[in-house]
Amino acid sequence: MAENGMAESGFEIIDDRFRRCVKLSARLDHLWEGGRWTEGPAYFPAGRALIFSDIPNDRMLRWDETTGAVGVFRGGEGRYTNGNTVDRQGRLVSCEHGGRRVTRTEHDGRITVLADRFEGKRFNSPNDVVVRSDGSIWFTDPAYGIDSNYEGFQAESEIGGDHVYRLDPETGDCRIVADDFVRPNGLAFSPDESRLYIVDSGGTRFAGGERHLRVFDVAADGTLSGGAVFATCSAGFFDGFRLDEAGRIWSSAADGVHCLEPDGTLIGKVLVPEQVSNVCFGGPKRNRLFITATTSLYAILLPVNGLKTF
Repeated sequence: MAENGMAESGFEIIDDRFRRCVKLSARLDHLWEGGRWTEGPAYFPAGRALIFSDIPNDRMLRWDETTGAVGVFRGGEGRYTNGNTVDRQGRLVSCEHGGRRVTRTEHDGRITVLADRFEGKRFNSPNDVVVRSDGSIWFTDPAYGIDSNYEGFQAESEIGGDHVYRLDPETGDCRIVADDFVRPNGLAFSPDESRLYIVDSGGTRFAGGERHLRVFDVAADGTLSGGAVFATCSAGFFDGFRLDEAGRIWSSAADGVHCLEPDGTLIGKVLVPEQVSNVCFGGPKRNRLFITATTSLYAILLPVNGLKTF
């Protein structure tokens, strides 16, 4: 690490289109270190704070934008929280490996369990989550949290597969929307919500397995069709990702954050000195990219704005 809170980094320009997405003079801010596997960044503009997870240490952390301080938001409860997002009412929605459930933190701090079972069977370990503009909650449920005791509690899968789900929080209706994944992981909607991108990181568990991003068409009733491979990761595996206003995808990878055009072309990389797990946009203009990477939290200021999702 460099001094003064900066990390040694840079950019890899693969396509000239990437030049208007970054400032080559920008430095990567190293905001915090001390985790084992950081994940799930979610920015709250009203509180000028970022919530993120440190899964193996079974804690959620809060970074204060005004002071730079990091403290424990929640921890030591066997939740092993992974992915987080903010719903349309500004509430935290979280995926718990340990609890094997999806929860919502209300404005007064109460925790509401949104879903913990499908057809009477416990989920594997909900991983990542997004909220659509209609209020529906979409999440992935691979077996990472039950594969061992490192990020949850080792157990057999009750469902017998790793699927993607759509939850209506008003009615409680939960249904499988995709069931042909090996390890479904990060997911996000296109700007007009007509397409849903979902990572399959099956190669993290099976040699020669999946390391790609797939894209689905979303019907008015929430059903998915298509599912073709949109892009394959060129360095390690895709994990969590988010989109900017132009529909470009900013995704985690082994060597940093990869930027993909809406046509799937890899146009450049933000190089990070640790393996990246997830990203989110935040700051007053949504143009600061927050990056969780192995032991640390990073951020970099960009000349593009993240997609407004709440």
